[in-house]
Amino acid sequence: MSGTDELLARHRTAPRAGGTTASEPSSRVAIVTCMDARVDPARIFGLDEGDAHVIRNAGGIVTEDVLRSLAASQHFLGTREVVLVQHTDCGMHTASEEQALASVEAATGAAPRELGTFADLEASLRASAMAVRDAPYLLTESVRGFVYDVMTAALRETTV
Repeated sequence: MSGTDELLARHRTAPRAGGTTASEPSSRVAIVTCMDARVDPARIFGLDEGDAHVIRNAGGIVTEDVLRSLAASQHFLGTREVVLVQHTDCGMHTASEEQALASVEAATGAAPRELGTFADLEASLRASAMAVRDAPYLLTESVRGFVYDVMTAALRETTV
C-alpha cells in the first residue's frame, strides 16, 4: 500500500469532529513553520480547528509565496499577528545552498533556483521577520519568532 493510500484509509476511519463555519482564524494569528513531520503546530500551541492559519514550507522561511499567503490571510481573513517557528535538527540547516543545489542537480539533472538553506537558525528567523515587516502590503501588527526543539518539545522565543 502506498503512503497516500494509507492516508486515505486513515481518513475513512478517522473520527469526524465537524468543522467550524468561520474561515477567519479566531486568534487572528498566522503561523509560518517548517514542513518537518516532527513539527506539529496544533500540538505545540494547543490549537483547535479554526484557531490559526498555518503556512508550512521547507525550513519555515518567509519566501515570496509565504508573503503571498500572508497577504491573503491578512486582507481577506483578518489575521494580524505572525508567529515564525523554526526548529532544531532542520534539514535546511545542514548544508550550504550551493551543496544542496548541487545534490539535487546531481540526482536529477536539474535544480530549482533556490532551496533556502541557512547556516544560523536565529539569523534565519530574523531575516524572515524582516521580510514580513518590510512587505508594504501586509497589515502585520506583531511578528514573533520561536525555535522549537524537536528532542525536548521546548519552545524558545528569540528576538526578531
